[in-house]
Amino acid sequence: MATLEPAPRRIYQQRSKLTSLPLYYEGFLWIKRPRSKEAKYWTELRGTKLFLYSDKKQEKYTDSIELRNMSNITDGPSNQKQWAEVILTLDKEEVIIRTEIAEDAEEWKGFILTVVEQSVPGWLTLLPGQLIRLKEILEKETARRAEEKSPVSPSSRLSVDMPVSGPYEDCDIPNDPNEMPLCFYDVTRSEAAEMLTKNEGNGNLILRPGADSKNYAVTIREPSEHSRSQVKHYRVLKTDRGFTIELDKPVILNSLGDVVNHFITETRGKLKPYHSNLYETNIDCGVQVGTKKTSPQSNVRNLVNQLSIDGFGPTQRGWENAYVNVFPGN
Repeated sequence: MATLEPAPRRIYQQRSKLTSLPLYYEGFLWIKRPRSKEAKYWTELRGTKLFLYSDKKQEKYTDSIELRNMSNITDGPSNQKQWAEVILTLDKEEVIIRTEIAEDAEEWKGFILTVVEQSVPGWLTLLPGQLIRLKEILEKETARRAEEKSPVSPSSRLSVDMPVSGPYEDCDIPNDPNEMPLCFYDVTRSEAAEMLTKNEGNGNLILRPGADSKNYAVTIREPSEHSRSQVKHYRVLKTDRGFTIELDKPVILNSLGDVVNHFITETRGKLKPYHSNLYETNIDCGVQVGTKKTSPQSNVRNLVNQLSIDGFGPTQRGWENAYVNVFPGN
């Protein structure tokens, strides 16, 4: 199988930071593109892209191939007994991939067709376990596509129509990069939105885990006097440089406290960190285990019964994050 030799864990983590796309499949492929010689690459299928590495230990990919506009995938002629060839017809080029055995080529076709056409191909010769894996990948890719299709314009800003009564005061946000702001709640996108709309007097900004449970997100209830308040969500990526708010022009900050402060200052104090007596805000900051620091967790999950009483239903975090970009001028 093509996935019997995964890249080392450290390399995998570094590649995930560089590409920010979910890994669906990987293995060695011999790839031939127009105007270039055939070469052997360690290949990762992330989202609808093939990322090419010269070897398994290379952190930065050598090249990438976007498959979303693929119009056809066919088997190429095989003049050698063990080799299998597949031709990918893209919008601007034709790419030939080869594997050592036909079973690997069939599995690559299954993964590529699933993410490109967003359906599991039933005509391929695959094992039941492989089909189950493809169905799981289809769910993940469908959720990822849903995140990309935000109904709000990426360049939208927060409303500035509501007057600010006097100078705003900075909130008590921790400066320690390892200290979690008190407005962090271990809740999903829909739960955060429910909290902000049901308890408007408690604040209008919540910091929460991201859909992948590795990064973070900010949920706000946009203040407005002239129209119905709108709930919006913003992705916050954790990187080696700190924390990056994904905007048209990304904002890189040192700590999650700085992230919260950025939203407060950019809206001249209209956004205020959420606080509530109902939700316990005692955060267990991560502990050091070797070289790895565990992610901070909130005790709010211990109150799941109370959440159910208040109308917060269970959700699947993988399906729920739809982000929009703000503050494009920063």
